[in-house]
Parts: sequence; C-alpha cells; structure tokens
Amino acid sequence: MTITLIALSALIATLLGGLFALRLRDKLHLILGFSAGAVIAVAFFDLIPEALELGAGFYSNNTILTIVAIGFIAYLILDRVVFLHAHAHEDEEGGSHDAHAVAHNRGILGAASLSVHSFLDGIAIGLAFQVSAAVGIVVTIAVLTHDFSDGINTVSMILKNGGTRIKAFRWLIVDAVAPVLGIISTLFFTVSAQGLALILALFSGFFLYIGASDLVPESHHAHPKFLTTAMTILGAGVLYLAISVI
Repeated sequence: MTITLIALSALIATLLGGLFALRLRDKLHLILGFSAGAVIAVAFFDLIPEALELGAGFYSNNTILTIVAIGFIAYLILDRVVFLHAHAHEDEEGGSHDAHAVAHNRGILGAASLSVHSFLDGIAIGLAFQVSAAVGIVVTIAVLTHDFSDGINTVSMILKNGGTRIKAFRWLIVDAVAPVLGIISTLFFTVSAQGLALILALFSGFFLYIGASDLVPESHHAHPKFLTTAMTILGAGVLYLAISVI
C-alpha cells in the first residue's frame, strides 16, 4: 500500500509540474529559465553527490566525474552528429523544414532523457525500500521534491523545440508514468550500488548538457535577460534548498 501511494504521488507531482508549464506557455522563456537552473541543480546537488556516495569504496571520485564528463560529451555528440545532416541543410532551400526536423528530434531526445531519469528515480525508490522503510521514505521525499520540476522540464523541452501542446502533454504522461514503472520493475530485479553510481553519473552529464547548452541559451534568446537570469537562479536555488533540507 505504501509503495502504491508513493508511485501515485510521483505521478501526480510530475503531472502538476507539466500542466503548470503548459498553462503558462506564453511565459515559456521564464519557464525555460527556471528549468535550466533546475536541471543543472539536479545534476550538481542531487545526482553527482549521490553517485559519489554510492560509488565510494568501488570507484575513485575521479572515475565518477569522468563518467559525468563522458555523459556530457556523449549527449553533445548525439545532439550534434546524429542531426548533422539536417544542420548542414538549414541554409539551403528547404532548410526550414530540416531545421524544424532537427528541433523536433532534439525535443524528443531531451524529453526521453528526462523520462529515463524519472524511471531511474522510481528504481531508486524501489531499491531504497528493499533496504529499509526509513531509507525508502528519505529517498522518496528527495524524488518527489524534483518530480514537479521534471514535469516542467519535460514539457519545456518539447514546446521550446516547436512541439505542440498535445505532443508535450503526451511526453508529460510518459514522464509521469516512468517513475511508477521504475518502482514496479524493482520487484523483479536488483541493481548493485556501484552500477547505480555509474548510471547516475552518466545522467548527470546528460543533464548538464541539456541545461547549459540548450535550455539556458534558448531562455535568453530575444527575451529580457534580467528576468530569465533571475528565473535560472531561482530554479537552481529551489532545487538546492529542497535537496539540502532533505
């Protein structure tokens, strides 16, 4: 019963964040600014420290941070090289169509990464409860604090890359269901601490790229710099305070 309620809470928190972003689409640059800070903060203040803690005794700090860098570079390659053909035709006839395709694919790539992260959040909750109820509750609180931001981030990735509200809502559903599936999956397998440490480090690199190379520049494009900068700082601050309190 406890696990069921937690899974439902994670789903609702993610949905609320996404619906918030959808309703305020005309203020998307501010939402993107907040999302950029939140995504980067999740990497710095949540995923990387957790990866270092889980990897202690198995890997050196340098190894974990190297995996973070590999994640960043891997996402960069995926973003730049996989869509290289379309980029090359942006200035040619029909380039606008290719550019739209690039943006579409980048939005899906970002939303999918966030959804996989949510799935891993669910796995973290499930595995934590396998250790003890107390550990499970602590991890659950940590996850729920940024599930709301996960919903915002997922919707933002689709909308800012030219996606429709319907498409954004569909990906929001995927992201909301992901932690539930993650929790359920832990009934059938276990992951070693050292394995989870590497996974978290890899996704830290993904999120740092998404935030620094995609969301931050887009939020500042043709919009008041002061407000978007303030929202980025606010996004990072909210996540920092939430994680620190926990």
